Amino acid sequence: MTSALILAADENSNPLIPALGEVIIGTIAFAVLCFVLMKFAFPRAEVLYAERRDKIEGGLERAEKTQAQAQATLEQYRAQLAEARSEANAIREQAHEDARRIREDMRREAETEREERLARFEQQLAAERLQAAGSLRREVGGIAMQLSERIVGHELQRDESQRQLVDDFIAGLESPSSSNGAAASSARPVPAGS
Repeated sequence: MTSALILAADENSNPLIPALGEVIIGTIAFAVLCFVLMKFAFPRAEVLYAERRDKIEGGLERAEKTQAQAQATLEQYRAQLAEARSEANAIREQAHEDARRIREDMRREAETEREERLARFEQQLAAERLQAAGSLRREVGGIAMQLSERIVGHELQRDESQRQLVDDFIAGLESPSSSNGAAASSARPVPAGS
């Protein structure tokens, strides 16, 4: 019998329409669920979504700022590099100019020193030549006087006139080297007393 009742009750009910008690309990549970979701879950999800959006947008902004800073730094680096290169070129050019000037100064100083040494050597050589010529004249004069004394047979006076005579004779001997031999023979002094 009970099974007949259940079958009869089942025959009267529509399977598409739920029981009224179930509808009320389902509606209350749905309302509580919506209230809990709206009160706690949705605001928290909204906060998380906003944080994530801010984080992504902030990351993009930071990336753009970092990229702009990197670009500015790169441009500044390139400008500094170009300035350093131009400065290095200027320093190199200045160094080449200084080296050229120093070489020129050293060459000029060496040339001046060489000319001064050459002038000193020429003066020293001329002085030594004059000294040697004077010494040679005195020796030749002395030898000539001794030779004359031997030829004449008695001692000659060694005064200034005889010394001048010997010097003139030696000067006459020196002049043929600068002129021809005929002029030299005419320039020879004739001894006094002949």
